[in-house]
Amino acid sequence: MSPDAIVFEILTRLPAKAVWRFKVVCKEWCHLLSTRQFEKVHSDRSLLPSKQKTLVIRDLIATVHPIDFATAQYGPGTTITCPFYPDITGISILSHMDGLLCAWVHDTHELFLWNPTTTTYKTLSNSNGRGIFVDSTGTIAFFKDHLHDYKVMHVIRNQHAFEAHVYSRLLACWTEIPFPAKLEYLDRKFSWSTGTQCGATVYYTITQPLIRGKNVIIAFDTFSGHVTELQFPPIQTNGVLETNMLTVQDALYMFVTNGLQERTLQLWILRQDHWINVFTPPPIPPISERLWCSITHYMTNGKWFVMTNSHTLYEIDTDMRPLQYFHTVNSLDAGVGAVYLETVVAPDI
Repeated sequence: MSPDAIVFEILTRLPAKAVWRFKVVCKEWCHLLSTRQFEKVHSDRSLLPSKQKTLVIRDLIATVHPIDFATAQYGPGTTITCPFYPDITGISILSHMDGLLCAWVHDTHELFLWNPTTTTYKTLSNSNGRGIFVDSTGTIAFFKDHLHDYKVMHVIRNQHAFEAHVYSRLLACWTEIPFPAKLEYLDRKFSWSTGTQCGATVYYTITQPLIRGKNVIIAFDTFSGHVTELQFPPIQTNGVLETNMLTVQDALYMFVTNGLQERTLQLWILRQDHWINVFTPPPIPPISERLWCSITHYMTNGKWFVMTNSHTLYEIDTDMRPLQYFHTVNSLDAGVGAVYLETVVAPDI
């Protein structure tokens, strides 16, 4: 193995913050640590529970917490600076991938890519109006294509048609694409989830959460651009319905919470366009209405944790094979936080 290969092997195994500091050692290391190959290998080797951090934003103060798996609680927080505008009043984290967070600034409606580990960020919005996000009419998906290009897809529900644009980190620009979903889903009575990538497909749930209405899943093929519709898990709705999709070991899962004063929690897995129930534990005891959108799911070593904002923890054992790492749903605490990997993936190239 050559000396350069040895250096590469060593540096890709170091913590992200250490790697970021090593960029100033010399020009050669700065170039090496900035390549897409390095960030890909380093990111893949960072898929460990110890590299996961929880970001919580309250009153525009951002704190980063480690997670103690022995107690399933957050460790002491470290305050970091939100690197956007000084006078903003609200930030939401819409999605995350490989240490990059897709953030939305409420005041200006702009979208950003932000790596809180390296404190770097990139504004995605431009003067042509691309990347201007309005939560009542839009939804986003953060995904990675076969060329390891990070992309943000912004779907807008206009009055009579869908409008969709994709931002490419590699090209640093927005491109308009067709989004041939059924026009009935333009109706504001439907609630759209953030997109979740599994393989080469991005999945959205489209629900009528407050009534016993129509609930479906649509799948967007990132290669062909085709949109197909999948059946929703066979669930009898009884009150407020909430769904969260996530990908674990190349399989798509969906948490479904349903009910009013007493809520049920179910976990489903998608197998060949059909949903299979993994488990239905006993109903969750009554919780405050303001916490309904704040249930977070953690998984590690075959155990799934369901934690509310009140720090009440529900632990569920399954017969699934052990996981090498864990994921969470895209949002945390109603969009004001995220659980993310510490990586050196840059918001731009």
